[in-house]
Amino acid sequence: MTCLTDKMTESGENDLLEMDSISDTEDLQDDTEIQIGIVEEVVYSQEFLPTYETIPEGALVPKAEKTEFNDQPDSLFFNDGVRRVDFVLVYEDEDKKDIDKSHIFHQRKRRREYFEGSLMKMKMELEATRSAYYILSRAPYEVRGNLKKFGISKLLDSGVYKAAYPLHDCRFNVPSKEGVCPNERYLLYEEWAHPKSFYKMQPLDLIRKYYGEKIGIYFAWLGFYTVMLALAAIVGLGCFIYGYKTQETSTWSKEVCDPMIGGNIVMCPQCDKECTYWRLNSTCDSSKKLCIFDNFGTLVFAVFMAIWVTLFLELWKRYQAELEYEWDTVEFLEQEEQPRPEFEAKCTHERINPVTQVKEKVPFTACGRCVRVSIGIGTVMFWILLILASVVAIIVYRLAVFFSFSARLRADLKELEPFKEYVTPQMATSVTASIISFVVIMILNIVYERVAIWITDFELPRTKTEYENSLTLKMFLFQFVNYYSSCFYIAFAKGKVVGYPGQPVYLWGKYRNEECDPGGCLIELTTQLTVIMGGKAIWNNIQEVLMPWVKNLIFRYCTRVGSEKIIPRWEQDYQLQPLGKLGLFYEYLEMVIQFGFVTLFVASFPLAPVLALVNNLFEIRVDAWKITTQFRRIVPEKAQDIGAWQPILQGIAILAVATNAMIIAFTSDMIPRLVYYWSFSVYPYGDQSNHTMEGYINNTLSVFDIRDFSIESRPRNTPYWLNNITTCRYRDFRYPPGHHREYQYSIYYWHVVAAKMAFIIVVEHIVYLTKFILAYVIPDVPYAVKEQIKREKYLTQVILHEANLKLVTKRLRPVTDKVLEYTVDTEVYFH
Repeated sequence: MTCLTDKMTESGENDLLEMDSISDTEDLQDDTEIQIGIVEEVVYSQEFLPTYETIPEGALVPKAEKTEFNDQPDSLFFNDGVRRVDFVLVYEDEDKKDIDKSHIFHQRKRRREYFEGSLMKMKMELEATRSAYYILSRAPYEVRGNLKKFGISKLLDSGVYKAAYPLHDCRFNVPSKEGVCPNERYLLYEEWAHPKSFYKMQPLDLIRKYYGEKIGIYFAWLGFYTVMLALAAIVGLGCFIYGYKTQETSTWSKEVCDPMIGGNIVMCPQCDKECTYWRLNSTCDSSKKLCIFDNFGTLVFAVFMAIWVTLFLELWKRYQAELEYEWDTVEFLEQEEQPRPEFEAKCTHERINPVTQVKEKVPFTACGRCVRVSIGIGTVMFWILLILASVVAIIVYRLAVFFSFSARLRADLKELEPFKEYVTPQMATSVTASIISFVVIMILNIVYERVAIWITDFELPRTKTEYENSLTLKMFLFQFVNYYSSCFYIAFAKGKVVGYPGQPVYLWGKYRNEECDPGGCLIELTTQLTVIMGGKAIWNNIQEVLMPWVKNLIFRYCTRVGSEKIIPRWEQDYQLQPLGKLGLFYEYLEMVIQFGFVTLFVASFPLAPVLALVNNLFEIRVDAWKITTQFRRIVPEKAQDIGAWQPILQGIAILAVATNAMIIAFTSDMIPRLVYYWSFSVYPYGDQSNHTMEGYINNTLSVFDIRDFSIESRPRNTPYWLNNITTCRYRDFRYPPGHHREYQYSIYYWHVVAAKMAFIIVVEHIVYLTKFILAYVIPDVPYAVKEQIKREKYLTQVILHEANLKLVTKRLRPVTDKVLEYTVDTEVYFH
């Protein structure tokens, strides 16, 4: 049976409601008798309709007995030392407060007393459910007319109860003195959450036992993802080292830095009026840095990552299937998950169940559900458009700031000569825009989170899994656009439609479109990824480590509680932070967004897997330390898999192949180099006798006659060393002035476009075919697990058959005996 009792603190301000299930106490005998102490009985005249075991009108509402603290801070039992505490409800005792007894306090007390009486009425000790929390979420506390109010969640939101949580079995850093205590929390801290144990494997079975399958499957996935990242990090680091070693030997970067080549090439201004001419060799350092990330090793790494992500997802499915079998959650979601209390409370419409063909209650009609979903979709689309508007605003900022930096940056740095070669207008614009973009991303995240929760609550999903999947999809769509939109702009839009110096393209007829560096926009994409990915990791770690610790510290200081050695177990846990309604949602979201950075744009940043690996090694231990030491014990929940995150990861993996192929084709300078090497460096287009990269820079920069500048774009000032120039160069493939097709695209341009299209088609088909073959060859469920499941089904059928056979034999035995008796009597008679 289940017992309820009130425990008062020494200050008398907070009361504790403890709950116990006798089935969890192994040492109780069948003849043990436990009574529920009732201090007083209260009669309410208000009518309560009978629903969810509600108390009838005029019936007595029992109250639980009150006891004093027994000075045993490590105890997990009631004062009798027999009944173990399963769950704790904490509330503020209004009778102890020296304030005017307002209506709100009377209402809270009445609801609380009725809720506790309903729990007793429902006989929790005999309830055959999977949790003491399932009952709590459905016990009523008030019914007014047709309006039903029930569930601990509503009582927590309205302040009737301050907290509801199961107890930790001991302090995290000190084992319990009670001999019957398993000290699982202490063991988890020592072997899993402590910094000294960072190199140890995760004790997944113990995590699952203490926190439930839902927490266990998250840490299993995080650990598996981190292990797989190690392979990607090694290859990515090798690619980075290769690029770093070859930056000094790259032919085209040498030409940029050569005073006789890059020093003699005068580039056209990149903005109107305020910008001036500049020499190509001023970008020598950025060209060398670009070689680190833009090389043939990057192409190999991008193809490797496409295969890696397929292996990761397929191998995870196998590992997940093993966990499902070992933890007995294979068919849980289909058969055992109950409707959400919020869903049941709104069930006022009737319909015919298509499966059972019987009438059932639903919260809305088919038309009503369609309206709710439509409103939700419309709201999500509005916020996505809002994000896109913020991206456009940042683009406008980039255009305006680049104009300002181009006019003043060089003059402002004339006294800081060592920095002039590093702080270019392009780099300054990129860094500041990346920082602003990151700040906007974090602000929009905070606001949209509340909107997404409100939309999902409005849609009213039936089960908790449906609720989490719906919220997951909304949040990920928003986060996808929020985090990746600026990266997509730099990779596929910036510098693609700029025209040429005599006829530039303007945004809204006012802002001149941005141009890429002569080496391309790849280095800027790398900068954007570094700022957002690094800033997000730092910010998340600050939130996860400092925020819970600071909140707990402030709470202990404000409440001025004593040492853990002299306060009860429930109050020690009450000082900790609650995990929150969304639970692991933010942990999954953080890792999936990181997964997107690692896969979608890895062609521009091969160090992304290395940063992700380092972050995850800390993330595992930080999450372990957080939930073990800083949070109240989580209500255990079953989970079959990682839910909606699985198809999201698969979608990212499919998209990553296209994005990386397009980055190499359109953002990188690799295809134009290959076209020049194999076609335009030799006859009939080139003068070289053998295939070579010499002359590449000169061949890829078009010529512009400065007399063709329009009045709006002509530079105001010309450096003294450029007084005699008549032409300047710009990055494009166009015919020179004086040609009968001047400033139109040259044959080189169409060769490059054809090569880019062919590259994308070939690479995508090869990679997608490889992914398909790997997905087909690697089964989702290991062969051994399949065979074991088949054997268990066979044994189950054998047991059922034998049980039915015994039952039939038992029922037929009296008939058989009578037949045999009759046969014997007949034989004797005739004899």
